[in-house]
Amino acid sequence: MTVVSVSMPDELLERIDDFADNHGYTGRSEVFREAARNLLGEFQDKRLEDRELMAVVTVMFDYETTTVEEKMMHLRHDHEELVASNFHSHVGDHYCMELFVLEGELEDISTFVGKIRATKDTMSVDYSVLPVDDIGMLS
Repeated sequence: MTVVSVSMPDELLERIDDFADNHGYTGRSEVFREAARNLLGEFQDKRLEDRELMAVVTVMFDYETTTVEEKMMHLRHDHEELVASNFHSHVGDHYCMELFVLEGELEDISTFVGKIRATKDTMSVDYSVLPVDDIGMLS
């Protein structure tokens, strides 16, 4: 097995080590392997391919210490054919939430979410994807 070196903040590494201890993992390598498999498999759901999809993406960030808001604005404009709606809100004393509603195909949504995740200083990125033709079945 190949050994890989990864840089990350000490606080994140401590959280990963605690997670491994609390959930019965043999160590941090096992946590990273599982996380990598899950991340790579996220957008490989065959049920979503070749369908019109709707996605909701929520991004949290600290507006006092980052330029995330500006980067979100650029992403919104760069992907205006995908972004059906966008909402920005202040949360607490110094946090912001950016919410995107997307309409498009799996590959485009995956690319958009990946770009958000790659944005430095985002605190969390959460999303859900639903085929548009399944929306009527939810009620």
